[in-house]
Amino acid sequence: MSKDTVQDGLVVSMDYKLTVDGDVLDSSDQAGPLQFLVGYGNIIPGLEKEMMGMKIGDSKDVVVQPEDGYGEFDEEAFMDVPRSEFPGDMQLEEGMELHVTDEDGNHQAAYVASFDKESVRLDFNHPLAGAELSFYVKVVALRDPTEEELDHGHVHEEGHDHH
Repeated sequence: MSKDTVQDGLVVSMDYKLTVDGDVLDSSDQAGPLQFLVGYGNIIPGLEKEMMGMKIGDSKDVVVQPEDGYGEFDEEAFMDVPRSEFPGDMQLEEGMELHVTDEDGNHQAAYVASFDKESVRLDFNHPLAGAELSFYVKVVALRDPTEEELDHGHVHEEGHDHH
């Protein structure tokens, strides 16, 4: 099997730009190419699927629908939490991201939808839920993963420690 195309088990470096409703939300301009391990759910499924078989130097525009991206917007994914469950000195603001732990000990990101003295309404939707995502992607490099990367199922950036 030739290693010069995007396929499961290879590490891809890509330049990308993400546009939603005409606004550029994210791009590799600042941080440099994004590396991800193909086939391990490191990036959203709709984008990964479209990149299969691309060669180094190939670029394309990909539109990803919500169901293949960050999911549909879920009207039910809100929760009202008593204000007293938050630290008293915590400055809440709308749109801020919080990490909450559910009964099973799973960590989830939630966003403050609104709040008053009594309660805080949390939104568990991803900020890009329901959005149509337009990506420009360009494959800049391909390589085999290290044993450790395969073991962990994601790329280890140089000098970047995950524990």
